[in-house]
Amino acid sequence: MEKLAYEPTSTTPKIVFDPSEGYFEISGKSLPENSFEFYKPLLDVMEAYSENPKTNTALIFKLEYFNTSSTSHFLRLIKKLEKLHNNGQRTEVKWYYDSEDDDMKEAGEDFKLLSKMPIEIISTKFA
Repeated sequence: MEKLAYEPTSTTPKIVFDPSEGYFEISGKSLPENSFEFYKPLLDVMEAYSENPKTNTALIFKLEYFNTSSTSHFLRLIKKLEKLHNNGQRTEVKWYYDSEDDDMKEAGEDFKLLSKMPIEIISTKFA
């Protein structure tokens, strides 16, 4: 599996999906015009990765904003990691939010409630 690396645009986040390292990151703003089209390759990579995962797997969210159509894709990614977690794999999900953005903190907490695996909610300061 090849690494996916997308630079951010005004409507899409920065993506670093590196299966060889077990590292998957989404950062910035997620407002894609067609969220299914944008997130399908990422979900495909995660699905293929789950067949032969690394010892440690990290899914990192560092979002400033996302629209409702992105929500279901984030949950699907988390659920794919949850399957690995339930099979005894070492996994981590980290949800970074700007310390002044209570809505983004709450969104991370919502994902945590919808998942059966720990999600670390981390306050930070975005530039």
